[in-house]
Amino acid sequence: MSVKTLTIDGKMVTGAAGESIFNAAWNAGIHIPRLCHIGGLSDVGACRLCLVEIEGQPKLAASCLTPVEEGMVVRTNTPRLQAHRKLIVELLLAERNHICSVCVQNGNCELQDLAEGLGIDHVRLRYQFPRLGVDTSHERFGIDHNRCVLCTRCVRVCDEVEGAHTWDVKGRGRNSMVITDLDEPWGQSETCTSCGKCVQVCPTGALFEKGKTVAESRKDRRFLKYIVTARKEHQWIR
Repeated sequence: MSVKTLTIDGKMVTGAAGESIFNAAWNAGIHIPRLCHIGGLSDVGACRLCLVEIEGQPKLAASCLTPVEEGMVVRTNTPRLQAHRKLIVELLLAERNHICSVCVQNGNCELQDLAEGLGIDHVRLRYQFPRLGVDTSHERFGIDHNRCVLCTRCVRVCDEVEGAHTWDVKGRGRNSMVITDLDEPWGQSETCTSCGKCVQVCPTGALFEKGKTVAESRKDRRFLKYIVTARKEHQWIR
């Protein structure tokens, strides 16, 4: 396997051929903001928060989808990128109803952490205030579409890890929503295995476990690394 050498934020970094800038940066201790990316799942570049500047290229590039190249010079935290990420998070906050004080994930939310890290104390955009439902028809879990940021982590973990293909996305633009099966109530899904993987990878309070208090709402994603590693190394429990 060939190795590529590049420079990220003035630091010389190496990455395997085909590896993304995002992974190479994180492996070198350079953390790039993200919302849709999660280790173990395929990347889709949906959130656009991991965009970086590449010397010689006028357009910003999604680091999770851009492979490393020999001699590449990358910048991850310029004023241009900070302004871009701040606007993206403000758009997400304005698009739906993210009211942290009444959210089950308050204090353990990736969107909330991003907003705080970017210094967002108010939103400059007009709030949309859509009237979105909450589906609690499932025996163990619920989904609050008001908190969903359409990262599609739930779709990908259900497809790629659990193999149930329960989750999907319907609609376009601001009308997009995640759905179960053919847009049926979650509790009526014939494909859902009730494994809870979708709940654990959700970055916000959109997917939640019933009966859990805010203090108990921390999500544990260690299972994903174990499953993916076991599949790669064929470490099956016999």
